[in-house]
Amino acid sequence: MKAPKAFLSKSEAKAFSADHRRTISFNIGKYDVKVVEGKRQFLNLEKARKLAKNTKWFAMENLPQLLLEFELQFTARGGKVIWAENAAEALSEIGEIIKKRNAKTVVKSKSMITEEIELNHFLVEKGIEVLETDLGEYIVQLRGEAPYHIVTPAMHLSKYEIADLFHEKFQTAKDASPEEITAFVRKLLREKFETADIGITGANFLIAESGSVALTENEGNARLATTFPKIHIAIAGIEKVLPKLSDLELFWPLLSTFGTGQQLTVYNSLLSGPKLDDESDGPEEMYVILLDNGRSLILEDSIIRQSLYCVRCGSCLNACPVYRTVGGHSYDSPYSGPIGAVIMPQLTGFTEYNHLSEASSLCGSCTENCPVNIDLHHLLVYNRRKISEKFGTGTERFMWKTWKNTMLRRNRMNSSSFLKNMFISIFFKKAWGPRRDFPEFSGHSFNQLWNKGKV
Repeated sequence: MKAPKAFLSKSEAKAFSADHRRTISFNIGKYDVKVVEGKRQFLNLEKARKLAKNTKWFAMENLPQLLLEFELQFTARGGKVIWAENAAEALSEIGEIIKKRNAKTVVKSKSMITEEIELNHFLVEKGIEVLETDLGEYIVQLRGEAPYHIVTPAMHLSKYEIADLFHEKFQTAKDASPEEITAFVRKLLREKFETADIGITGANFLIAESGSVALTENEGNARLATTFPKIHIAIAGIEKVLPKLSDLELFWPLLSTFGTGQQLTVYNSLLSGPKLDDESDGPEEMYVILLDNGRSLILEDSIIRQSLYCVRCGSCLNACPVYRTVGGHSYDSPYSGPIGAVIMPQLTGFTEYNHLSEASSLCGSCTENCPVNIDLHHLLVYNRRKISEKFGTGTERFMWKTWKNTMLRRNRMNSSSFLKNMFISIFFKKAWGPRRDFPEFSGHSFNQLWNKGKV
């Protein structure tokens, strides 16, 4: 299937932008160095990755029981669990909570699942003031953009572009340093935290054994978003569950190392419900929304199921030559890079995003750099086969049949290079785009040269 024109157009613009390449190479290059250093904390990294994969395998194979265990433990401490089949149900439930509490302001910590359900658009349409409190997310919110990267939302921007943005929006100094901008945002957000009605977060992990939501962050904004407001809503995909609290001993270091190169992320929190009578901090009400939104479709497929092991570290994006070239916004999807190319077609039942599975070199770097050993590049091939079976055109089938017949017949392989070059120029002239010429066949095939004793 041909990729949508929008993807091709955006990809071309980014791929041939010297400024984009320079910024991304600089920012991802810093991660590359740190991740190598962070991995040294593991005595046997491959064993750790295999153990993590096995743990997630167990979780997905026993998902219904573990989710029910989480609900039982969480509600026992006064929390409330809401099951949402799709984005519409999740948004409706959030709307009901807002309406019931007459809430006017929401502070959010960084969460990709809220991007998936387009929560900010929903809240704005309801007249609710919603503020991203992660610095990177706040920057792209000010620009009216989606996050560029799973972990680093503003990775595509230089410090000069960010300084210009704050000068335009808040009249800060045009040459403000990153430290000065951070201090300005900290003061601004502190006031919002103190007055917000509701705090909304995602969940890095759900612990079935204790009924806990595990949050991982570097700025402390998630802790403030779950402490000051009287209501905390955590939204989590059903795949986020881990069986035991002790599993975090492995998953927290893996997530931080592969995500940012840290041995451990700065703030790691466990939230098991609203504050109790003898506790001074925390919300008066806490909700966890367990979102399916197509994940059951993935769970049904024994091959693609392993994509649900993903911990959203962003490592596969950093390693992917396609992502590093075309950028996150070209994907036009909540999840970009290799993991996005695998799960987005599956989440929609192959009704959207099918072209993303073609946006890959199949080099295998994503698989090599996945902390839970997801076989990403083979899952991309699996998606391609499914898409071809479902949507393959007559023209496509004809071309593959022609290729097969040619490859199986020596006389056709050894046919005149003039005829082969003419065939290619007629049918595939634009296959490599306007900036490259298709390579020409040599005068003789390898078989012909071999028979003549010239190789």
